[in-house]
Amino acid sequence: MSEVIRTRRAGGVIEVTLDRPKANAIDLATSRIMGETFKAFRDDPELRVAIVTGAGEKFFCAGWDLKAAAGGDAVDGDYGVGGFGGLQELPGLDKPVIAAVNGMAVGGGFELALSCDLILASSTATFALPEIRAGTLADAATIKLPKRMPFHIAMDLLFTGRWMDAAEAHRWGVVNEVLEPAKLLDRAWELARLLESGPPLVFAAVKEVVREAENLRAGDALSRVGKRQFPSVDRLYDSEDQMEGFRAFAEKRDPVWKGR
Repeated sequence: MSEVIRTRRAGGVIEVTLDRPKANAIDLATSRIMGETFKAFRDDPELRVAIVTGAGEKFFCAGWDLKAAAGGDAVDGDYGVGGFGGLQELPGLDKPVIAAVNGMAVGGGFELALSCDLILASSTATFALPEIRAGTLADAATIKLPKRMPFHIAMDLLFTGRWMDAAEAHRWGVVNEVLEPAKLLDRAWELARLLESGPPLVFAAVKEVVREAENLRAGDALSRVGKRQFPSVDRLYDSEDQMEGFRAFAEKRDPVWKGR
């Protein structure tokens, strides 16, 4: 694995660490590497959960590498298979991803966290979208953030570029938990282990339905689920795991998920 991206794998969990001193900023080359890393996670049947974090204690990710941009990296350049940061545009990623935000999540770094399914934050973590001050658009955050927190608070962050600490992010529901820095990764792994033991086909169905229903009326989405028009739902309803879940419930035992 590239030096800028470190991975640690144990069982069905992979930890992906962005390591680009001093601020874990992402240039085009790093974004492409991240995309290949998350693509490999998506396509590996043995892997079930990913944790994303940043090296060091100060930065989770400072977003777009402005020094690289000044050196010739085009804003509309090739970010790789998953778009910026490898996650937010990666098709078919139907496995849980946990962000462990250990420091500043700035601009595209905040957007990287928003691309994850669950966000754990260190008590020292902070979040900001300073693009407004540079005269540009925080594109992914502009789309996602008003759907993740109260509209007027999201607009405040987008319009002013102000900082939001971990406690405020938790208060608005942007992060799931706030932890002491020394406990952040341990909690991320504890949560990942819990999800690893869960039903992968159900997780896939949840992620696909949530993703696709965003562009559908509720009734239309429900109709598509009922008619098995989502591939993940169709696969789930014909699976061994579905029957295993029924049997385990009837027999009052823990299910054994096989992902098929």
